[in-house]
Amino acid sequence: MIRKSPVLQQHYTGFALYDLKDKKMIAEQNGDKYFTPASNTKLFTFYAGLKLLKDSIAGLQYIERGDSLIFWGTGDPTFLNSDYKKQPVLEKLIASNKKIYWATDRYTSPFYGTGWTYDDYNEYYQPEISELPVYGNSILFTHNGNQVVSYPEFNRNSPFQLFTDTKKEAGRFRIYRDLLTNDFYQPSIPVAANFNQLVPFKVSVPTISTILTSSIPNYSGTINRTLAKDHKTWYSVASDTLYRNMLLPSDNFIAEQILLNIGATNGLEMNTPIVIDYIIKNFLQDLPDKPIWVDGSGLSRQDLFTPRSIVRLCEKIYEATDDEKRLFNMLPNGGKTGTLRNLYKSEEPFVFAKTGSLSNNHNQSGYLITKKGKKLIYSFMNNNFVKPTADVRNEMERIITYIHQNY
Repeated sequence: MIRKSPVLQQHYTGFALYDLKDKKMIAEQNGDKYFTPASNTKLFTFYAGLKLLKDSIAGLQYIERGDSLIFWGTGDPTFLNSDYKKQPVLEKLIASNKKIYWATDRYTSPFYGTGWTYDDYNEYYQPEISELPVYGNSILFTHNGNQVVSYPEFNRNSPFQLFTDTKKEAGRFRIYRDLLTNDFYQPSIPVAANFNQLVPFKVSVPTISTILTSSIPNYSGTINRTLAKDHKTWYSVASDTLYRNMLLPSDNFIAEQILLNIGATNGLEMNTPIVIDYIIKNFLQDLPDKPIWVDGSGLSRQDLFTPRSIVRLCEKIYEATDDEKRLFNMLPNGGKTGTLRNLYKSEEPFVFAKTGSLSNNHNQSGYLITKKGKKLIYSFMNNNFVKPTADVRNEMERIITYIHQNY
C-alpha cells in the first residue's frame, strides 16, 4: 500500500510496524533510514522523564541561611503559568518570612535550541528556554471590548510595553514583538472580536527579577552562588500531568523545560546538549540506530531518527510505564484527544500516538490496537513532500486504519 500509494510517491517515506507481544518486526520500508522527526522527538523527552524524574516535578531547590532563603531554578515550566491554577511553590515563597534571593546563571545553553529558526521568534510555539521560566515565558493577549488586554497585565512597573504601530492600518489584527526587546506592537485597526494570541517574551535576569519583585513580597534580588550540596526541594505538579500537557497539544516549551528539570535534579549541568548526551549514553544504547538528537521538542531539523529506532523507543516507553491505561491516557487518542482528535474516529480509540509536523514533514509514531486485539507499535514518517499536509495525513490514516481492520 505504501509503495503503490500515489500520494506517497514523490517524497521520502519510512515505515516500521512491530508486534508488541511477539516482539518481532512485521513490516518495514526505509526503517533503517534517518528522518527529520519533528515533534516525534517529544517521545524521547517523555522516555527520559519516565526514567529520570520523580512522580512530581521539582519546582525549586533552596537552602535557608539565617534570615535568608536562597533558591535555584529547576526549569519548572509551571511557575506563575496561568495554565496551572495551583502554585504550591509560589505559595511557599510568599509565606516565607525570610529575605528571598534567586541564585542565577544556572542554565548554560543558548535561549534557543540548536538549529531553531529566528523567523519564528514571535510564534506561540517557540518561547525561549530558561532556568526559571515565568508565565510560560510568554504573554497572552486577548480582547475586552475594543481594547487589548494581557496576562500578565502591563503597567508602569512592568518590564513589558505595548505600543501602537501607526504604519499598520490594514490586514489581520496581530501583536508582534521587537526581536531584541520586550516592546510589543499592535496595529492601528480595531481589535478582532475573537482575538487571542500568545507571544513569547525576551527572557533576561532583570526581566524575571522584576516579575519576582511584583509577585513575592520578600523577594530581595539575585546573587551568584552555586547549588549547595545540602539543598532541599519544593515540588510543583505531578510529572504525568506535565507529560500529558506536553504530548497532547505537542507543547514545545514544556518539552525543552523537562530536559532542564532532568539536569537540575540529577546532578547534571543545566545544559541541553549535556543532558541529551547523558540520556543517550545511559538509556538509549540499545536502539538499532544511534539517535541524532539536539533538542527536547523537535523544532530543530537537525534531529534525525530512524523509524525502527522510534519503534524500539516506544517499546521501551511501554515497558517503563508498566501501565497501558496510564500510558495511553498521556498520548493523543485517535478521534478523541490532542493532535489526533480529528483522525481515526471510532467509538473506541485504536490509535495512541504522537504526531510530528514541520513544513514539508509529517510523522506519526505510537501504538495501534487491531480489531483482533493485537497490540502493535508503528512509526510512519514522511519527509520532504510538496503536497498539502492534509493529503499525506489522510493517506497515513487510510493505511493505519486498514491495518487496524485487517490484521
